[in-house]
Amino acid sequence: MTAPGRVAFVRFADGPSVRYAIVEGDRVFPIRGEPFDEWQATGEAIPLAEIRILPPTAPSKVLAVGRNYRSHAGDRRVPEAPEIFFKAPSAVIGHGDPIVLPEGGPECHHELEMVAVVGRRATRVPPERALEHVLGVTCGNDVSARDWQRSDLQWWRAKGSDTFAPCGPFVVSGIDYGAIDMELRVNGEVRQRQSTADMIFDVGRIVSWISRHVTLEPGDLIFTGTPGTTGPLLPGDVVEVELGGVGLLRNPVRGG
Repeated sequence: MTAPGRVAFVRFADGPSVRYAIVEGDRVFPIRGEPFDEWQATGEAIPLAEIRILPPTAPSKVLAVGRNYRSHAGDRRVPEAPEIFFKAPSAVIGHGDPIVLPEGGPECHHELEMVAVVGRRATRVPPERALEHVLGVTCGNDVSARDWQRSDLQWWRAKGSDTFAPCGPFVVSGIDYGAIDMELRVNGEVRQRQSTADMIFDVGRIVSWISRHVTLEPGDLIFTGTPGTTGPLLPGDVVEVELGGVGLLRNPVRGG
């Protein structure tokens, strides 16, 4: 079964099982199967407030794009191709889960991001066909330990520490990924605000470029870059990432 236009999926816990549902207003409608494959409506309806929302996927890999917004690149060189790095799949957390700052007190920043969710296996796909391999997009926060980013040879802990990849709550398809208004707030204060129209490389070009080198599997996540200026996170903060037409991701911040 498929639905025309905008579709929002949510992944949730049903006792020991994990299920997907379609989100419509304040209710969810569980499906049989997964959105990456054939699925069917079950006829069930559950209040959204009664489900425990999980991260949108259990990805085999999480990738991210550096310096992909003109407002973030500033006077630095604009890349000729997307600059890709990895985040650990174990860094992924969902809506409501705490961001836990590492012991030792490295300066950790928020990064407002739109996250592309891979829907079909992608290997060496051309840019004009790349969106056929994208299920949709979700909200994301590329938490980054700046001290470690500057000092370490690789970004494995600066970008990939546990809880450093909050995303969710919904995966939304059927919208223009290049015209989404985004906003990040810390304790209600707006820290970042931009449109995805400011991206240097759009979702199709990013997916195509990655697939030339790394095979993407259904459920893989791609953080597509952050706009403007980032800022520090402190224990006790509450971070909200909102993407117009996609959803609101909220995470508390705790000390390690």
